[in-house]
Amino acid sequence: MKNNSGQSLSSGLSIIHSNHLEYLKQVAVEWIKNHPLQVLETEQFIVQSNGMAQWLKLALAANEGCGISAGIEMKLPGRYVWAAYRAVLGSDTIPEESPYDKDRLIWRIFRLLPMLSDESIFDPLNRFLEQDKDLRKRSQLAGHLADLYDQYQVYRADWLEDWAKGRNHLARVAGTPVPLNENQKWQAELWRRIKADVPDECRTIGRADLHHKFLEKARTLDGQRPGELPPRVIVFGISSLPRQVLETLYAVSSMCQVLLFVHNPCRHFWADIIEDRELLRIEHARHKTKAGMPIPLAPEQLHQHANPLLAAWGKQGRDYIGLLYGYDEPKNYETDFSQIDLFEDFTVPGAYNPILKQVQQAILDLSPLPSDEEKKQMVAPKDESICFHIAHSRQREVEVLQDQLLYCYETIEDLKPRDVIVMTPDIEAYAPHIEAVFGNLSSTDSRFIPFTIADKPNRESVPLLKALETLLHLPDSRMGVSEVMDLLDVGAFRKRFCIEATDLPKLRQWTEGAGISWGLNGEQRTLFDLPGGLEQNTWAFGLDRMLLGYAVGNGGEWNGIEPYDEVGGLDAALVGPLYDVIGQLESVWQDLNQTGNPAAWCQNIRNLARDCFLVQESQDQLTLSRLDQILDQWLDACTQAQLDEELPLAVVREFILAKMKESSISQRFLAGMVNFGTLMPMRAIPFKVVCLLGMNDGEFPRSHPPLDFDLMAGKGLYRPGDRSRREDDRYLFLEALLSARERLYISYVGRDDRDNSERMPSVLVGQFRDYIKAGWRLDNAGDENPSRALLDILTCLHPLQPFSRDYFLNNNSGLFTYSHEWRISLDSEEAKRPDKDRNQLLDAPDFEGILNLGSLIRFFKNPVKYFLNQRLSIRFDDLSLTNQDQEPFALDFLAPFGLGKQLLEAGLHAVDSDVCSAVTTEALRLTRTGNLPMAGFGNLAADELSGPVMNMLEGHQTLLDQWPCPCDPLEISLRIESDKMPAAFLDDWLDKIYEINDSQKTGNLNSLARFARWDFYPKPIMGSKGKVNRIHSLAGLWVKHVAGCAQGVHLTSHLVAPDGIAVLSPITQSQACTCLETMFFYVFMGLSRPLPVTAKTGLAYAHALMTKNDEDKAKAEATKTYEGDGYNSDGELGYDAYLRRAYHGFDYLWQAYDNHFVSLCQTLYEPLVSALEKEV
Repeated sequence: MKNNSGQSLSSGLSIIHSNHLEYLKQVAVEWIKNHPLQVLETEQFIVQSNGMAQWLKLALAANEGCGISAGIEMKLPGRYVWAAYRAVLGSDTIPEESPYDKDRLIWRIFRLLPMLSDESIFDPLNRFLEQDKDLRKRSQLAGHLADLYDQYQVYRADWLEDWAKGRNHLARVAGTPVPLNENQKWQAELWRRIKADVPDECRTIGRADLHHKFLEKARTLDGQRPGELPPRVIVFGISSLPRQVLETLYAVSSMCQVLLFVHNPCRHFWADIIEDRELLRIEHARHKTKAGMPIPLAPEQLHQHANPLLAAWGKQGRDYIGLLYGYDEPKNYETDFSQIDLFEDFTVPGAYNPILKQVQQAILDLSPLPSDEEKKQMVAPKDESICFHIAHSRQREVEVLQDQLLYCYETIEDLKPRDVIVMTPDIEAYAPHIEAVFGNLSSTDSRFIPFTIADKPNRESVPLLKALETLLHLPDSRMGVSEVMDLLDVGAFRKRFCIEATDLPKLRQWTEGAGISWGLNGEQRTLFDLPGGLEQNTWAFGLDRMLLGYAVGNGGEWNGIEPYDEVGGLDAALVGPLYDVIGQLESVWQDLNQTGNPAAWCQNIRNLARDCFLVQESQDQLTLSRLDQILDQWLDACTQAQLDEELPLAVVREFILAKMKESSISQRFLAGMVNFGTLMPMRAIPFKVVCLLGMNDGEFPRSHPPLDFDLMAGKGLYRPGDRSRREDDRYLFLEALLSARERLYISYVGRDDRDNSERMPSVLVGQFRDYIKAGWRLDNAGDENPSRALLDILTCLHPLQPFSRDYFLNNNSGLFTYSHEWRISLDSEEAKRPDKDRNQLLDAPDFEGILNLGSLIRFFKNPVKYFLNQRLSIRFDDLSLTNQDQEPFALDFLAPFGLGKQLLEAGLHAVDSDVCSAVTTEALRLTRTGNLPMAGFGNLAADELSGPVMNMLEGHQTLLDQWPCPCDPLEISLRIESDKMPAAFLDDWLDKIYEINDSQKTGNLNSLARFARWDFYPKPIMGSKGKVNRIHSLAGLWVKHVAGCAQGVHLTSHLVAPDGIAVLSPITQSQACTCLETMFFYVFMGLSRPLPVTAKTGLAYAHALMTKNDEDKAKAEATKTYEGDGYNSDGELGYDAYLRRAYHGFDYLWQAYDNHFVSLCQTLYEPLVSALEKEV
């Protein structure tokens, strides 16, 4: 490059081509450095993405660059073109915004559509708009039409000009115009109506009109630059520009300096290897045709002379470069540069070049595939420059990526996080997985990789925006507890009502306890087609209960309201803010249910933001400022469009939220970390490692079929430079391939995570793999397995789980992981035994030796849970979450133990023996608390609960007739001594003991007189033959029974159930003490290991063994109890997380600790089966 420093800038258009963006960047920086602008003049760049802008700014700020990046303005092409129009034609006559811009055109079309309903030419539109009460169809149609006319203004301005003049045809690049189809003539007529509707002073300031005026004015200026036009504009790295933009730049180049830096994948002329080549009309191509290529090139000769990848993926780039040839005049500027074609080989002659470099070189040279096997290029077996990874899910893709990046940092010299980019077709789908995997490691972990996710929707990264969306959807919302609590999780919303984050657990507890599920009140529920008056389980219902509970405590009901007595003390002050929250939500709900004109809606939404948010964070302030700006722009657009009709919320909400969700260009990119982002134009900046995730069939190239009425998609109407999302994606894939400097990593979900069936990758990946297979072969010299194919070497199929043993077998399969957590558990052969870790013992615990009955019962029922709770402090109970957003419609399986117990207690405490009335009264009280369903469902539920309760009360009365005399509670104070364990004590009280009323009555509990006690079990326990089949329901009763007998009481115990009474006969004091000694010994042992037994399974085994006298049958019964039958029951494993954690199969339970299960059943549970006397 010549150094012309000190000379004034010369106008003109200069186009620099290179296959390396780095070289283009160096030239641009050097040119700016050697040809600086005047003081206070702004350097203008036109780029396609924020990533490219950041990359250039960093280059300018580097020491080897200009040392500073200031006085620079980065613009998108459309913005620059409009600014150029205003600069040349006069900013006083051209507004900053055109009335034909998409966001403004929407509302003009929206207003015009109803006016067209009586005209037959618009029947296609009118049919679509039928049955459009909420105007959503009209809004969506207006949006689509505005977008289409916006595209026409850029790519088919001549069509709009013809239509405005009454010519209903479509001009083509080649051939005569095509008349408009009868069903599409409405497009031309609608455009004429739009033009006529725009005020006279603005009618001719659309892009189509201004473009011709601009070109004519530029020619008359004779090279004199208007003051508002920057002296230099640099167009960098854009892969496609419409002809209209190129014409603008060419016209500007007569007045100022225009530099186009073009990323060209091929050093030869390659426009004729792709379809529609005749439309380009290239008369003077700057680059020469490849030597030996016939002219013209017949389609059947493509495989002999053209590169298949460039032919398949390069249409977009071909069109752009072909269009540039029409404006390129190298003779006017080639003397200003040492080179204008900076094509550099990827490969180094005489050295081994990785397959990635070979592929890139083949594209640069336009090399076809070899004609036979011998001519294929060789690839070393350890070449890792291109790799394909197949996973079973997105989560596994990201987990594999983490391991592979760690491997890259080990094997690629001087690789830093900023040298890696990861792109995916849909970053929103991958963002949660990325955060879960890469964000799971602390910065002190050696595996930590700093990362940033660009392009995330604002809704995901800005909680206030998510809250705003929730509030704007209140008219359609059920107003469930989870929705309101989610709002309170947003700091700006919570602080408006003086609620702290630490208050939320208490509020969640209150809302659940007060019986709130969904709905502001009964009135709001009627909008969901429910009858009026259903206040139960609404917010109004729950708040009334809270306020009454605060006023009267546990007093009685008032006006049908049952007080919620948990509200009290200092925490009671929280009820006020919660009441304010619901009151504000009700106010917002009422406001949003009204219609209004645009001005009214702007005011309503501003009021909503003011009343619902207290902004303290800078991000929240920016969000609300953005909302204000959008509302101002929308109101201005509606005013210009003369739209003042009443609009429903749905129309306003969809537009406002769509604008708010648009990703901000300020999101972090190139921030010194691994960059995760969306595959988008010119995101393919050079990186050492380029990773592509989600390359799945159907997901990439992304499918965006054109609208049915998009005339540009019609047959024979294509023009070079037209945008196509699928062609964009094809060229993006090509750019990604060319931008990788050390490694190209391609990943896709190639296996089904349910049945492991094969899934196809993206068609682009398939073409790439076919291309590699056809052009390269493996160098098998010295290979241990010479029969391996090249693609097998480049492809790695990963297991379904990250903890698969395949990762640790060291069998040269290419599988490995840096997750040492899995390695620790699988490294040793001993650890691989399924029962090994279950035979390990903890050190003997510090056994205090003092237990109560409750603790002993918990152990007896489930020794595994007891061990995990008491020794390891592991609790899984909180993991079972209920859906509070649903009011009860029926009783769940736990209702008999909770609600049924409350009915039973009411019956037991009935005054004057009016048991039935007491149970009914309690059922009504439960309904008032919201615990029973509403209306008739509640009556059915109450009957379902009351029936078993009344049966148990009858059984209670039957026993009371035999043992009518209640005794004082029995003190249980027993010392348990054994040489197997430290001394222990059972210390508690045993209540509900009754004495028989006959001649043997003594009143002394320590005598041998017959005493009895009974507990209740709310579910049936009897089998079809009148035998007890739920023996495990007696577990708690048995422990109390043994304690009473060990204290010296001749005690008979009963379990009263809805379908009968089970009886435990008295045992001697010696037998009881032996049972207690066994229990305490196992408690001591069960604190150092999870004893492999449960009461339900152990009793099933003991009972079957005792009744059938067959060990195999007993084991089969225990297996069925533990694992289920595979059809109607999942067994204990199905609902007990503790058992799944310790023994996830009966075989593990049976074999653990040298088959300890059998002896536990015999010594711990068999005595209960023996004591089961009879059923009454």
